[in-house]
Amino acid sequence: MDYSELTKAFGAFFAIMNPFVNLPIFLAMTTSFTVAQQRILALKIIIFSAAMCAVILIFGQMIIGFFGVTIDQFRIAGGVVLAHIAWSMLNGNEITSHHGTDNEKRHMSDLSALAFYPITFPIIVGPGTIATLIIYAEHAKSSTDMLAIGGVVGLILTMLFVVLFFASFFGKALTNTMRVIMTRLMGMILLAIAVEMVLAGVKATLPGLA
Repeated sequence: MDYSELTKAFGAFFAIMNPFVNLPIFLAMTTSFTVAQQRILALKIIIFSAAMCAVILIFGQMIIGFFGVTIDQFRIAGGVVLAHIAWSMLNGNEITSHHGTDNEKRHMSDLSALAFYPITFPIIVGPGTIATLIIYAEHAKSSTDMLAIGGVVGLILTMLFVVLFFASFFGKALTNTMRVIMTRLMGMILLAIAVEMVLAGVKATLPGLA
């Protein structure tokens, strides 16, 4: 896997799992927690997220294959999901498929519960992340490529851990204007990647159109 592909993978995962976009959600859900509790929660979130990403990266293609879905069909579906997420980001709308509904959030006040649901799933490792993991895993032609993709995801998760661990500090430093600008920018990048995924899937599924 060449440098350009890894750069594109980093852009896709960073756009979906953006630490600074998820920071306000983390802070909103932990307003009654102490800094120590927030940091324990941050550690649990990263452990759960890393475990989920590893399972999906290794077994994702087998799972969709079990249901008779080809990688190109999944690429189209994943691209559509990413496009929906990107469009919501561009328009400043909340992404309920990743962030959960208001009703779901109201039932999540316990520290242990928050660690997995809804912060790990579906906020961080949601439909967009899952689709992107499976699609990029399909690009991997060797164990080295798979390790490279895992390294990209690991880098994003490390960045996420640092931001969440020091959430109280970053929450004060990151202004609302900066969050809006970053969300819109990541939305545009993600939309471009989603369009490429859909086109690649359509060309492979319907070669007569190419």
